[in-house]
Amino acid sequence: MTPEQLLPRVLFLFGVAFLAANLRVVAELVRFRTRRRHALLTWKPSKPRYYGLNLAIGVVLGVLLAFRIFVQRRPPDQLFGEAMMFVYYGYAVPLSTRILRGFYEDGVWADSGFMRWASINAVSWKEERGVTLVLVSHVRSVARRLEVPGHLYGQSRRLLRDKVKTHDIHISGGLDLGSREEQDAV
Repeated sequence: MTPEQLLPRVLFLFGVAFLAANLRVVAELVRFRTRRRHALLTWKPSKPRYYGLNLAIGVVLGVLLAFRIFVQRRPPDQLFGEAMMFVYYGYAVPLSTRILRGFYEDGVWADSGFMRWASINAVSWKEERGVTLVLVSHVRSVARRLEVPGHLYGQSRRLLRDKVKTHDIHISGGLDLGSREEQDAV
């Protein structure tokens, strides 16, 4: 197989992967739009590491896409991979930073996604460079991190303690050693 035959196939596979990533971001944005009315305590997240580089990649992909459309006169079926990468870096990444992190009526929106109250069975606070809440799920063996602004630390602790008191969160295992009551684990 020659490079001229291989490159379009590789770009198509990249397009499929980036299409899946774009659909995931769209699904998260839709879920956020429905949940934001029920926000308890939220804040705007800090920009992800290399955010500027992601935007620069989006600009370069936009220029490349325009070049391939208007100068090279490529048909749309040959531009699928580049178009999906452009949509991801040019739109999906910037739009995903608009999802407010924090506490909602039905769960917590952490830095890597949403976790329902009922699936949380362990919590821990890390206080190194900033304040980070670590949530462990009993449904899947997954831990999610949530960077909490320092001025909202006390409110966050109270909210978690209230969720334990109302039995929305059941601390049982993981980071809890069983030597204290559930609400003290928060």
